[in-house]
Amino acid sequence: MINTLYTSILRPGFFRMNPETAHHLTVNMLRLAGAVPLVVPILQRVFASHYSGPPVKAFGLTFPNPVGLAAGYDKEGEAIPGLASLGFGHIEIGTITPRAQPGNPAPRVFRIPAEEAVINRMGFPNRGADPVVACLRKLAGESGVYGGAVLGVNLGKNKVTPLEKAAEDYTSLIRSFAPVAGYLAINVSSPNTPDLRKLQSRAALEALLGEVSHQRQALLPMLNRPLPILVKLAPDLSWSEIDDAMAAIEATGMDGVIATNTTLSRTGLHSPLGSQDGGLSGAPLRSLSTEIIRYIVKQSHLPVVGVGGIMNPQDACEKLDAGAVLIQLYTGMIFAGPGLVQTILNTLH
Repeated sequence: MINTLYTSILRPGFFRMNPETAHHLTVNMLRLAGAVPLVVPILQRVFASHYSGPPVKAFGLTFPNPVGLAAGYDKEGEAIPGLASLGFGHIEIGTITPRAQPGNPAPRVFRIPAEEAVINRMGFPNRGADPVVACLRKLAGESGVYGGAVLGVNLGKNKVTPLEKAAEDYTSLIRSFAPVAGYLAINVSSPNTPDLRKLQSRAALEALLGEVSHQRQALLPMLNRPLPILVKLAPDLSWSEIDDAMAAIEATGMDGVIATNTTLSRTGLHSPLGSQDGGLSGAPLRSLSTEIIRYIVKQSHLPVVGVGGIMNPQDACEKLDAGAVLIQLYTGMIFAGPGLVQTILNTLH
């Protein structure tokens, strides 16, 4: 019923809008819904699932269910109460940079309905760390949880920060968000910040994560809970590059991996919009991200969060069957609507 309402009535209206305008509208709708006390319990009832599986224990945390929201949808934590009412087990906001930045010039989002895909080259637009920290503190205090959903924060460097100083940006963000986040995600894999992906090489990543680890250790005595740190990897790495990245992640004591970010590949995409620069998400990414998840799980003991091309319950099960302990949605919600969370959880129950 919810999905039919979305696909037959709401989605056609959204798809007549510019993709970025439609995105801002849906975030604002969820923000406003979450701000009205009487609306939240109604949403919780409407989107309640039959999921009765055990909580997921990963990274030293407990998640009420395995379905989460990927970074990029709610960039600054504006809509967390509304999103939590949809049934997510975790919500990852961001990407946040230390200082405010506008992102790349528009147009920078391209919807491809026939192939259930999106290309974006947003470039981390956000207001910077301080207002987002204030928002999280107001919502969840220092618990790192809101409405049962674990809150993750995806961290990135500013575009103008040279690679040799990237660690300063990431450690600054860790100091800012450690008190208010359930976990942190180090984003070194977006294709939309120049040279960012170079930080995935073994030497660069080990140096960066060494600084990240040192900063976390310095903060832990002031926290009353663990602070898991995950690393988000690109789907465009070769197997040997994945091996190198995983070696760096393991050597520096990180807690897990998010696989994967958007792809520069256009394999499986037939639309002329494939010529647009940016990262591709949605259905064409599904098999590639699953293959990488399966490979990492076989090669490493670290837990993997699976993301990329989850458009329906079958895709979700594929990621979990490949060994992911948690999964994340984003593009699938654009095409299937917010009821996708409920539909997946009802399948998993």
